[in-house]
Amino acid sequence: MIDLMKKMMFAGIGLALKTKDEVEEFAGELVKRAELSENDGKKFVDDFLKRYDESREKLEERVDQSVKDVLGKADIPTRQELAELKDEIKKLRKTSAAE
Repeated sequence: MIDLMKKMMFAGIGLALKTKDEVEEFAGELVKRAELSENDGKKFVDDFLKRYDESREKLEERVDQSVKDVLGKADIPTRQELAELKDEIKKLRKTSAAE
């Protein structure tokens, strides 16, 4: 059972890493093999692509959060934090130049 779950998980990750064109091609091949009608095939491909998009978005969110966690633990400033520091430095320079 665990092996099956691992295989399904790896297949899902593999699909998430593929381009949309590759996924459409893969879905088209599945439709041909299953010998579905044109309407059923179109519905299958549409559902497949919808799930692909949802899985890819979830994976991107998880990767983004993981990167943020790693940067936070490594005490590396984010782009936003650097921009805020630059703005503060500019303000301080203006203040000291005016004095």
